[in-house]
Amino acid sequence: MSDAAETADLPRQSPRGIDDAGVTAWFTAHAPEVVPPLSYDLIAGGHSNLTFSVTDQADHRWVLRRPPLGQVLATAHDMGREHRIISALAGTDVPVAPTLGLCTDDTTNGAPFYVMDFVDGAVVRDLAAAERLTVDQRRRASESIVDVLASIHDVDVAAVGLDDLGRHDGYIARQLKRWYSQYQGSCSQVHGMSFPQVDAAFETLSAGIPRQHGTSIVHGDYRLDNCMLDADGAVSAVLDWEICTLGDPLADVGLLWVYWADPDSEAVLPNSSPTALEGFLRKSEVLDRYAAASGRDLSDIGFYVAFGFWKLTCIIAGVYARYAGGAMGSVAPEQVQGFAEMVASLAEWTDTRTREWSTS
Repeated sequence: MSDAAETADLPRQSPRGIDDAGVTAWFTAHAPEVVPPLSYDLIAGGHSNLTFSVTDQADHRWVLRRPPLGQVLATAHDMGREHRIISALAGTDVPVAPTLGLCTDDTTNGAPFYVMDFVDGAVVRDLAAAERLTVDQRRRASESIVDVLASIHDVDVAAVGLDDLGRHDGYIARQLKRWYSQYQGSCSQVHGMSFPQVDAAFETLSAGIPRQHGTSIVHGDYRLDNCMLDADGAVSAVLDWEICTLGDPLADVGLLWVYWADPDSEAVLPNSSPTALEGFLRKSEVLDRYAAASGRDLSDIGFYVAFGFWKLTCIIAGVYARYAGGAMGSVAPEQVQGFAEMVASLAEWTDTRTREWSTS
């Protein structure tokens, strides 16, 4: 028997998080054009929900999203919620990938999942990817990211059927309570993890919450590498809606500011914030463009920046706990240690920004 024939007879190996038989049966029922067998690739960069590209024998491509393996944080991995949001936004000015369907039957793949069309484009996750963009593409990406954020915040939630996605008031207070609880849960999963700066910032921010700046869809983790760019650099799809809800739009603006890096400033997450390159807008320009596009008053932005640092610390603490606990599959020890160091660094950033805001 030839080597090729022997290889063809070997059982295909699917990545962790994929039950090939169950997923293939689901695709056969929901995508008439599918030509099994399917192949799967884990898309790099996801630290929460797992994202796989799915390709059939006719080179049709889709994207499958499912919760992480093992540990999950309450409501943060709700596939039905994420699918609902993306489906509702399909007819708006917000660019999203068209959805194919949602599976809530755990017996199919061990957990709920949803599938959307594969959108061709670039996701700029690091400096190398950003350097492949021209200066004009970087400028266009910056402008488009800000304009799309304003479009997200301008969606009529009642008109698209998302009026009941969350409470309309008290957003920051609820977010502080929720993320602090999840941060404490993450600490309980990792022996010895404790950052007093996070506790102190929680108290300071809770005591100084500004009046809510209206109610809108809040993406919750809006940044450059959660947007797919087309050939011109414009946003062709906004990704990762897993913690989206209704609330104060300035929370998204503050967190985007945290992620953004200027040439003369230290990037909080260097691998995710290559915006110091020539062509990208500066932080002040991002705020000015958002204010002009949205008509919103940004005089309280200092609070939302401090809150953004604090929230990001809680998010990365959860990522670290999932990696340390094995929920994200087999990873190198140095990668786990890298997340531990990242949480420690972010806790210091949080302390600095919270003190700056509270004494200004």
